[in-house]
Amino acid sequence: MMEIGQILLLSLWIASWSTLCVVILGIALSYLFVFGQTKKWLWLDTMVAIPLVLPPTVVGFLLVYLLGHTGPIGALLYRLSGVNILFTWQSAVVAACVVSLPLMVRVTRSGFLGVDQELILASQSLGKSSWVTFTRVIAPLSRNSIVAGAVLSFTRALGEFGATLMVAGNIPGKTATLSLSIYTAFESGDNRSAWIMALLLTLIAVFSMVMTYLLTRSRW
Repeated sequence: MMEIGQILLLSLWIASWSTLCVVILGIALSYLFVFGQTKKWLWLDTMVAIPLVLPPTVVGFLLVYLLGHTGPIGALLYRLSGVNILFTWQSAVVAACVVSLPLMVRVTRSGFLGVDQELILASQSLGKSSWVTFTRVIAPLSRNSIVAGAVLSFTRALGEFGATLMVAGNIPGKTATLSLSIYTAFESGDNRSAWIMALLLTLIAVFSMVMTYLLTRSRW
């Protein structure tokens, strides 16, 4: 079995890339859902939220279809670059993104909804563009929610198991994250390693929950 330090670094690498993608997508989608035409984007809002209620293995199964050789995304990617994304660290990032994006959207959207509409209208009345209004008014007033969403998304990505196992496998040194390695260690009877990795994930989870609590209840 790999050293726990290497497994942790791989997990942090995958979770970091996932969080970067989720923050960008989450902010854009939250803005669209709050300030766009709500009914027009209801279908997209529903699609983003589905991973919250679906079992992770079902999410993984759907991703395998989409990213496989015969899937719409996988087939196009293979024709263009000859790359098969399944069972790579990139597919683990995709799985982590899909399951953590709903958290980012929900927390960020609550922040956007909490912005005083009069401030937004005042900015627009001064002739400011939507981009300037967002960067100068909405984003600064929602920064706590954005950071809290990013922290939760990072933690969710770090602990992802089911979808990652389906699309990326459990390949040591390549896709074997902390959560997958805990399962492998337990199955092989290496309870000491399983306990260490489980405690690591638990400490990170506790830290993220405390951070989220503080961020959503403070102003800075």
